[in-house]
Amino acid sequence: MRLNLLFLSIAVAVGLAVAVFGPPHMSNPLLTKDDNVLHIAGIFPIGGKGGWQGGQACQPAARLALEDVNNRTDLLPGFILKLHWNDSECEPGLGASVMYNLLYNKPQKLMLLAGCSTVCTTVAEAAKMWNLVVLCYGASSPALSDRNRFPTLFRTHPSATVHNPTRIKLMEKFGWSRVAILQQAEEVFISTVEDLEARCKEAGIEIVTRQSFLSDPTDAVRNLRRQDARVIVGLFYVVAARRVLCEVYKHKLYGKSYVWFFIGWYEDDWFEQNLEKEKINCTREQMRIAAEGHLTTEALMWNQNNQRTLSGMTSDDFRIRLNEALKKENYDIDNMRYPEGYQEAPLAYDAVWAVALAFNKTMEKLDRVGKSLKNFTYTDKETADDIYSAINSTQFLGVSGHVAFSSQGDRIALTQIEQMIDGKYVLLGYYDTQSDNLTWNNKEKWIGGKVPQDRTIVRTVLRTVSLGLFISMGTVSVVGILWAIALIVFNILHRHRKVIETSHPVCNTIMLVGVCLCLGSVFLLGLDGRFVESESYPAVCQARAWILTLGFTLGYGAMFSKVWRVHRLTTKSKQDGKKKVEPWKLYWMVGGFLIVDIILMLCWQIIDPLQRSIEIFPLEDPSSTDDDIKIRPELEHCESHHNNVWLGILCGYKGLILIFGLFLAYETRSIKVKQINDSRYVGMAIYNVVVLCLITAPVIMVIASQQDASFAFEALAIIFCCFLSMALVFVPKIAEIIQHPRDKVEAKYNTDAGVSKEDEDRYHSLLAENDELQKLISAKEEKIRILKIKLQERESMKSSGTDGTAPSAAEGMNEPICLGAGGVRNNLIPARTYLGNAAGAQPEPAGRGMGARNSANLSSA
Repeated sequence: MRLNLLFLSIAVAVGLAVAVFGPPHMSNPLLTKDDNVLHIAGIFPIGGKGGWQGGQACQPAARLALEDVNNRTDLLPGFILKLHWNDSECEPGLGASVMYNLLYNKPQKLMLLAGCSTVCTTVAEAAKMWNLVVLCYGASSPALSDRNRFPTLFRTHPSATVHNPTRIKLMEKFGWSRVAILQQAEEVFISTVEDLEARCKEAGIEIVTRQSFLSDPTDAVRNLRRQDARVIVGLFYVVAARRVLCEVYKHKLYGKSYVWFFIGWYEDDWFEQNLEKEKINCTREQMRIAAEGHLTTEALMWNQNNQRTLSGMTSDDFRIRLNEALKKENYDIDNMRYPEGYQEAPLAYDAVWAVALAFNKTMEKLDRVGKSLKNFTYTDKETADDIYSAINSTQFLGVSGHVAFSSQGDRIALTQIEQMIDGKYVLLGYYDTQSDNLTWNNKEKWIGGKVPQDRTIVRTVLRTVSLGLFISMGTVSVVGILWAIALIVFNILHRHRKVIETSHPVCNTIMLVGVCLCLGSVFLLGLDGRFVESESYPAVCQARAWILTLGFTLGYGAMFSKVWRVHRLTTKSKQDGKKKVEPWKLYWMVGGFLIVDIILMLCWQIIDPLQRSIEIFPLEDPSSTDDDIKIRPELEHCESHHNNVWLGILCGYKGLILIFGLFLAYETRSIKVKQINDSRYVGMAIYNVVVLCLITAPVIMVIASQQDASFAFEALAIIFCCFLSMALVFVPKIAEIIQHPRDKVEAKYNTDAGVSKEDEDRYHSLLAENDELQKLISAKEEKIRILKIKLQERESMKSSGTDGTAPSAAEGMNEPICLGAGGVRNNLIPARTYLGNAAGAQPEPAGRGMGARNSANLSSA
């Protein structure tokens, strides 16, 4: 699209020029006054505000070359060269206009000299219409190597692609395999980047990002930082380079962690020039800081050997003459303030010499056929082909080095590598592209003392459970396991004691085995990459799930079966309640839970087994190094593809058992049966297990990414459940056996051994009632005694003087009195007799109704 716009602008410019000025003048140059002058046209970028304004130094160099060529008597005999030039400001539109003015105005030109890639592209593409050869002294665009598009173009400036093999060689030398590219949106740089990308792909070098900009590089530089670019190739003109460097300083993309590749044809102090004029918002000191350490690759533009060239000068001689010429142009050369294009000045000098040598060859050929260069017109394709052949075969030693052209018209040259060290460019070496030979001086100097890395080195650190925490939790678990084993031994040794026998010792042993498994799982929960290889980690995951699941089922299932039987006993009839609890029913319940667990775990392990998964955390800065390193923490987890589904099934099943167990424990909280003497303590243990499980499960899911907190919380929950359950179930038994080593006093083993609370209340009420009856009996007996005394007195009185009717009256009176006394006595029921029947059906106290009737008779008597 950009090329189409460029072609359109050229066509419009040429069309307007033809409309205004008419067709080119075709008069015979032999008719002009300057018959011994060969005219060439020159286009120099000098006064522009953007792009490459290298004409500032190249135009004086070309002028020096004209002087030297014209002073040679053995070159162009009888003729002199004259240069007609104008300023293009490195603008293609203005360059097209300058070209037209130069060609359509007298005198007629034999060849075109041009600089700046964008202008050379425009001029070279149009010059073929006039059968003119174009020689570019300052154009590096790789697009200019296209012979189909630019059939008459040559250039003394090497193509920008000559830098790319050198860049690749340096990347390989320093081990950089990851680079970024920042380019100005110009055709010369676009085509260079395309070539660089192809070469990077061949060399296996990753281009992490490619950023481009028109005039403001702020966003592009910011994106480089976001992409963690460390080795950056910059392709832009020097004006844009200053803006880029300022943004580099602002975004801190400089220093020991970064390497920048800049184009080598900038002036030595390019980063300090025109800052105020171009409104660069950085000071010279800041620009120097940002520029320190960068590398440049540059086609060799100055002859490195101190030998005489075709012009009779060495490169040092030419430098002296050029400096003097530039001083006359008011450039501050003494203070090393060089104009733009100073590095390319030898190319412009040698370009004029190449033109002179080509003309000299062409004149010799034309003389043999009776022609002259003065007869050349813009329609003379034959002479144009002769000039093309002559310049294509031209070779000589110039002040820029050996001058020769490839079949594409490109300059064949070495590449030099320099580095900015302490504010000055230091030559590091040369690279010969054709022979793939790198000459290195070992003068590089890196900030920080070592070669920067091409990326942030990310070190993976596996987050593991703190060793101290693991040891402490493991120690407590070992103590718990030993305590559980001791309780198993205790349970077996005292299994015939009534306090143990009535608590079902086998169930207690099953619970203790489950406790041992749960405490053992604490070790598995703490095993991670510190102790286990990644290949073995899935086995640890499986062991965790199996051991913790089976341990929970054995421990909790044994307690659940007890409260279930207590609940069943309290809901049966009185007759059934007197039956003995059959232990096998308790064991079958635990076995049923165990079978369900085994089925679920087997399905999980076979269908979707647990595997090692890695949770990756954001990058972190290391705490003990200055290297360009980032830490990427990782945490191991045990997960399967459908982990949430399996956890939902297992937790749902366990959750129902927990909630149902909690319900049963609540329902039987005040019930005591002599068949299971520890039901109350088992219920308390179930309370604690349920509450801790309901709290622990969601918390573990929330803090799963915090390995220490997750392990500590889970381990403490398991340890607390196990220790508390063992304490509630066994401490009362141990205390009873220690206090009462013989069975005869075991009936006093807490209030669970005999009756319920309701029976106790009835017992105490009967005791109070018996006390009242005792008092009533005492009062009645006292009254009977007094009545007996009175009867005896009456009887004695009647025996002395009355008839025999009195005794029968006394007898009739005595009988009911005795009955009343006997009835009251019958109401005194021993408490022992009542308590003995309290567990079963409680009959009414014997003779209670009869005693009441007798008491009534006694009262009436």
